[in-house]
Amino acid sequence: MTFADRLKTLIGEESVSGFARRVDISEALIRKYLKGSEPSFTKANQIAIRANCSLEWLATGCGYLYRHAEVVDQDALIAAYTAVTEQTPNDEKVTELVKVVSGYQFLRKHKKTDGYLDIEAMNTFLSIAKLESK
Repeated sequence: MTFADRLKTLIGEESVSGFARRVDISEALIRKYLKGSEPSFTKANQIAIRANCSLEWLATGCGYLYRHAEVVDQDALIAAYTAVTEQTPNDEKVTELVKVVSGYQFLRKHKKTDGYLDIEAMNTFLSIAKLESK
C-alpha cells in the first residue's frame, strides 16, 4: 500500500477539498499526494495530527490507522453541547451529558462531504436514539 493509497483510505468518503480544509493543507497539495508525491515529514505529521491518524500508519502502513487516545474535536463537542442543551427539557430521563457525548461521537464519524460538521444529521440521530444514562 502506497502513501497515496493510505491517504485515500484516510479521506474515505469526505471530499478532497473538505479533507484539505480539515488538515489545513492546500487542496492542490493533497491532490499531488494522491497522485503519488511523497510529503515531507512536517506535512505528513500535520495530516496525521489533524486527521487523528497514526503517523506510523500514514507513513509506513504499519501500526494502527487511528491513534489510541482520541483528540477532542472542540468544534464537534461545542456544536453537540449547544444543540443538546437547547433541546433537552430538564425532566427527561436521559441526562444532557449522555446526549452530548453521543452527539459528539456522531459528529466525529459523520461529516458532510465537504468536511463540515453535519449538525442536522446529529439532531435527527439524537431525536430517534434511545439514550439512557447508566
